[in-house]
Amino acid sequence: MELSSGRPLTLEPPLGARRRRWPGTHPYCDTDGVDRISGLPDDLLYQVLVRLRCARAAGRTSLLSRRWRGLWRHLPELSFREIAPGALDTALSQISRTELYLLDINVPNHHRYSAAGVASLLRAAARLAPVVLRLVVCGDIYDRDIPVEVPIFHRATSIELDAHNLYLTPPVQGCEFPVLERLSISGCHFDNGFLVPQCPCLRVLELCHCWHLGIVMVHSATIEELVVSHNGWIGGIDIVAPALKKFTMSTYMGRDFNVSFFAPIVKDLSWRCLCDSRNVGIGDMWRLRELDLLMEQSVYNLDLTIEMPDIPPNADRDLMKQIAQLPKFSVLGLYLLTWGHVFGAMVLNLLGICTTIQSLKLVIEPLAATDEACPPNCPCDQLHDWRNQNISLKALEEVAIKNVEGSGHEVDFVKLLFRCAPLIKRMTVKLAPKVLPSNRGCKEICNIFKANPSVKCYLYSSRDERVVYA
Repeated sequence: MELSSGRPLTLEPPLGARRRRWPGTHPYCDTDGVDRISGLPDDLLYQVLVRLRCARAAGRTSLLSRRWRGLWRHLPELSFREIAPGALDTALSQISRTELYLLDINVPNHHRYSAAGVASLLRAAARLAPVVLRLVVCGDIYDRDIPVEVPIFHRATSIELDAHNLYLTPPVQGCEFPVLERLSISGCHFDNGFLVPQCPCLRVLELCHCWHLGIVMVHSATIEELVVSHNGWIGGIDIVAPALKKFTMSTYMGRDFNVSFFAPIVKDLSWRCLCDSRNVGIGDMWRLRELDLLMEQSVYNLDLTIEMPDIPPNADRDLMKQIAQLPKFSVLGLYLLTWGHVFGAMVLNLLGICTTIQSLKLVIEPLAATDEACPPNCPCDQLHDWRNQNISLKALEEVAIKNVEGSGHEVDFVKLLFRCAPLIKRMTVKLAPKVLPSNRGCKEICNIFKANPSVKCYLYSSRDERVVYA
């Protein structure tokens, strides 16, 4: 209802006015002394309490009326936050309902738990048989070497367990999580290869910042999404997942890193693997810093960040063997931290095992003002007489090279690409920021372009993005 002025008509008393109440009635009662809210059926009261999203707040409603006392113990959804360990254990033991939908427990940093304490929480949670379980223990577990057995949650379809430095052991062999579809484990140490087979309906698995993972082994006929995010080293991946559609991984490659990957229908893939400074070598002088594998529109893209370290890498593993284990990729990106060294022999060696690529992107890190140029007779330019070699790159159609200085070995590399890739359709070269188009090397590249009129060739200046040759 609105007044003629257009303002809504409210039934609230004027500001500062006291609400009239009959003597002896409760503040939440009507003027006839009847508590209308407490007179509602239990199911409606449960819905009111569930919307508080907090078990502590639901318990405090007992102050309103005797009718509300103990109702929180029968709620289908319970969330416990900022509760001291002793009080939390007591509250969990008082819950009368034994088949919850949601049990959400969040223990803050200032409440430290032992492994036995977390084990007690898990057993109490298993007794309540939730469909959705979230248990987050923010503080470190101070007896991290004591194993904690994961109890069976026979009704759970989703489990999220985040506990720093918790050593988990799977249930007794033969027991299963019969309906579990989503499992997220963070900060724990456990044998993933033993746990996954005990989840016959698992669709989503997330492993975040778990320690001592070793080899990530996932053999599952049902899993559709896998996330591995790890700050430490892993020994490799062993994936057999015919239903897998999405796989995201960010980790460090251990010294014995191996890849075994079978996922024929995967459509969304993203790997980011960082390397130790002496872990993976490319020949005798170069080493791998980072490997990124990405799938876009059903096409695999491999990006490698490679550098020439101050000290020869003496690497434990050869990148060539690592690449052979990867899914077949069509796009190769090379990000080179050369420090002025000749990269032709190393890149040619890589291309020799990537002969099926259709697109090549080469980004050369520009030299800083304090960087020294490659010294005369440096070993980087003496490898295998690379300028006169030939490899077959029949699938290569597009090449982009960025930050070209116009040096002789760069010009020779461009010549080599035209010789080895007879079906190339497009070549784009972008000069380094301080290089002028009048540079001798730039003029030689333009002459190479003119000698290949069937290829769309472009030379750009970095200073003003001006097209030097098209």
